[in-house]
Amino acid sequence: MSLILGLESSCDDSAAALVTSDRHILAQAVVGQTQAHQPYGGVVPEIAARAHVEILPDLITRVLDEARLSIRDVDAVAATAGPGLIGGVMVALLAGKGLALAAGKPLVAVNHLEGHALSPRLVDPDLGFPYLLLLVSGGHCQLLEVRGVGDYRRLATTIDDAAGEAFDKAAKLLGLGYPGGPAIEELAQSGDPTAVALPRPLVGSAEPHFSFAGLKSAVQRAVVSGDFRPEDIAASFQQAVVDCLVDRTAIALDKTDAPALVVAGGVAANGAIRTALADLAARRGRRFSVPPGWLCTDNAAMIAWAGAERFAAGLTDALDAPARARWPLDPAAEKVRGAGVKA
Repeated sequence: MSLILGLESSCDDSAAALVTSDRHILAQAVVGQTQAHQPYGGVVPEIAARAHVEILPDLITRVLDEARLSIRDVDAVAATAGPGLIGGVMVALLAGKGLALAAGKPLVAVNHLEGHALSPRLVDPDLGFPYLLLLVSGGHCQLLEVRGVGDYRRLATTIDDAAGEAFDKAAKLLGLGYPGGPAIEELAQSGDPTAVALPRPLVGSAEPHFSFAGLKSAVQRAVVSGDFRPEDIAASFQQAVVDCLVDRTAIALDKTDAPALVVAGGVAANGAIRTALADLAARRGRRFSVPPGWLCTDNAAMIAWAGAERFAAGLTDALDAPARARWPLDPAAEKVRGAGVKA
């Protein structure tokens, strides 16, 4: 059994956690910055980076104290090295490097997306490789065949915006503030999902790629028109996203023999999305796995777990491992026609 200290600071959540290779979370702590960024309607990179510098050292001390351990007791230090806001990524990575150097421990530079990709295995010990992963978050919307640790084949990506970004934009248009996902989901509960005729971009197309830019524009037109209740717009928007995700994932399931469908990333915390994808998996005879809501959003337990999986595979990193703003899980994947740099 190994013990891994995980550190995360890729966006606006500072986090630290201690996780064992036999799936025990000894201690974890997450501090968000929602209040600091709410006046701006989104994350301000400079504010986020400064907050990480102030918060993360205390979180590291907190989790070590809670577990009654010292840095000398851990077997490796895992830190997010990207992708994300580069100023924030550097905070956890530099902290991880410093701790690893001072304590003489190995460093595991973790891809934040791999943290999400492997997170279901932290709470689902029966989930084996391979599986089809729908990775759906604020900055990413991809379908990947997860073949093993560090072994990913991308089947689809967004050609413009991610689903989480669309949720945040729709919420801002409706005056709901930031973060948008939980606000939209709450408001949608009292709305009619059929009230507003919104598009389902790329639904029915042969390749399982995503597009949400047109949907955002349609929501803007619905808001400006003044013809619809905010709760009906929220419900109709959420249903449109659900329909897109289900249709695209169904196409991807036809392209892989993976016996399980897994959903991870911040948007996977949405109840309507989880339910619809669970139904899809049942109809297709595939096993379905999704982490609990707290493990879908950014956290250090998933970084520690990814670190544990990589450490067990002998995958450690030198202290000059770079911080990366962009870091695809499948660097060999061909660029999708029409896709921007986020894809």
